[in-house]
Amino acid sequence: MSETGVIHDIGYQRYSGPRLGRVAMQRALFVHGLRAVFGFGRSAKAKTFPWLVAGIMLLVAVIAAAVRSITGEMFFSYVQYADQMSLLVIFFAAIVAPQLVSRDLRAGVLPLYFSRPLRAADYVIAKFAAMTAAIWLLLGVPQFIMFLGAAFTTRTGVSGVFDELWDLLPGWAYNLLWAVMFAGLSLLIASLTGKQAFAAGGIVAVFMMTVPVVGVLASLPSTTANSLSGLASPAFLIGGVGEWLTGRESQLDVGVGRFGPIYGIEAACLVAACFLLLLARYRKVASL
Repeated sequence: MSETGVIHDIGYQRYSGPRLGRVAMQRALFVHGLRAVFGFGRSAKAKTFPWLVAGIMLLVAVIAAAVRSITGEMFFSYVQYADQMSLLVIFFAAIVAPQLVSRDLRAGVLPLYFSRPLRAADYVIAKFAAMTAAIWLLLGVPQFIMFLGAAFTTRTGVSGVFDELWDLLPGWAYNLLWAVMFAGLSLLIASLTGKQAFAAGGIVAVFMMTVPVVGVLASLPSTTANSLSGLASPAFLIGGVGEWLTGRESQLDVGVGRFGPIYGIEAACLVAACFLLLLARYRKVASL
């Protein structure tokens, strides 16, 4: 006895709405990544560390603004603030970068992402932009609080506010250097493993274990070696670029001398290399 199959109409319809394309997918990944960095939409445990770091940095900014409003003395400039907070930024990057990329590797969702028109380059750009924006905000918001404290207590009126603004803008530009460098290196390291603990340890190791190398080179009797010592560490590399562009000594006291352009070239090449290696990494994943 043969059985005849029956097709039941249960109301499925083809999607007839607008197809937003790759740009919308990039935007969605960027927003999701930025929210994930600060733990939005996740458990309270996921929010603890990023907001603890952000809270400490905000507290430092509030104290600096309060002291300046009372005494008129500035603890550090907007540019120097990033150098002062470098250790906290390192640990922030070590925790949140694996949240952005290692979780996707461990959960095995990348084949699902790349089964759509989303390309490996779109994924890398969205994650890189989210990490960069997160680090920039981590530094930029406290600096804005410092600016408000100075602007509302200035004794020179509107001209004092504008002077303060022109000091703030280079600080925000310097933040971008920190954000791009830390985003590139931390995401590249985190993309190599799906285990978040290993990724975090690798990021901290890269940033922290290069500092003694700078100390060794800076202690050599050669003036050239002293000036080039900052090239061995990402944090000191950024400090050297800041000294070269602003003409002011950073809190890291790199002492670039006449080698400022070399610091700028290495920084640009390092960021570009991190981005290209990330792209190669995810193109390989997409082809699997």
